[in-house]
Amino acid sequence: MKSLMKRAAIAAITTISIALPLSSAKADEFVNVLTGGTSGVYYPLGVALSKIYGDKIGGVRTQVQATKASVENLNLLQQGRGEIAFALGDSVKLAWEGNAEAGFKAPLDKLRGIAAIYPNYIQIMASKESGIATLADFKGKSLSVGAPKSGTELNARAILSAAGMSYEDLGKTEYLPFAESVELMKNRQLDATLQSAGLGVSSFKDLATSLDVTMVSVPEDIATKLGAPYIAATVPAGLYQGQEADVPTVAVVNFLVTHSEVSEETAYQMTKQLFENLPAMAAAHKAAEKIKLEEAIKGMPIPLHPGAERYYKEKGLL
Repeated sequence: MKSLMKRAAIAAITTISIALPLSSAKADEFVNVLTGGTSGVYYPLGVALSKIYGDKIGGVRTQVQATKASVENLNLLQQGRGEIAFALGDSVKLAWEGNAEAGFKAPLDKLRGIAAIYPNYIQIMASKESGIATLADFKGKSLSVGAPKSGTELNARAILSAAGMSYEDLGKTEYLPFAESVELMKNRQLDATLQSAGLGVSSFKDLATSLDVTMVSVPEDIATKLGAPYIAATVPAGLYQGQEADVPTVAVVNFLVTHSEVSEETAYQMTKQLFENLPAMAAAHKAAEKIKLEEAIKGMPIPLHPGAERYYKEKGLL
């Protein structure tokens, strides 16, 4: 009898010892940060955000995923293949509505807001030798508009349409990410590239030091025609080599977005740690200097995640 009890006790202890690591493993939560191309602004900010979350949120393991940016990110969130993503405001709005032309086959009803962050400036750089100085000059010229159905490409379509043009007016339309567009311009195989990003994007800095270029202005009346979430903005003088004057353009706010299946506590911590570690974000890229807590819920085109909502209530924003 004693021998039987002893064997039962050993079996129970063995079961507990096997179960403990499994329980511990389940306590770890995975946070995949969806960004954009490695030469844009989303990627370095995503790397910084991933490190913040890994260091500051207990029991969380993080990963950064380079993507084609806004549209792909939002579709991945809907599928549960990421926990937080960077996306342009117009893309978020179209995703919530289920705009098929923009790349959303049905409304992405699982999307939830974390925060409005910094504005993306529509920056158009043309080679001087192309002779392009205004939007009207693009007729018959070659232009890269970003990856197909990316946030940048949606911006390009909207701006050309507001200027009374379409891709059919161009000599050639290239659908390329930032770095590849710049390489084509350096090789004299492309007249211009439109990039939607934070100010000081690395690929444009590289291009401006390698080639004589012109920053093409987007007049204020284009912003008025487009309406929200577009706003009139300025690319400040001296931002890129050879750019001696301010250049009018339009901007659209970026958002950090999650999905409804992320736990309230994780969403709360993702929101809290973002705003409590803004210097680390700004160290990763200057664009993050524009992230302000008081602007965090302005223009949010989708419902806030309850975790983010809890943080903003604590801060008196709701």
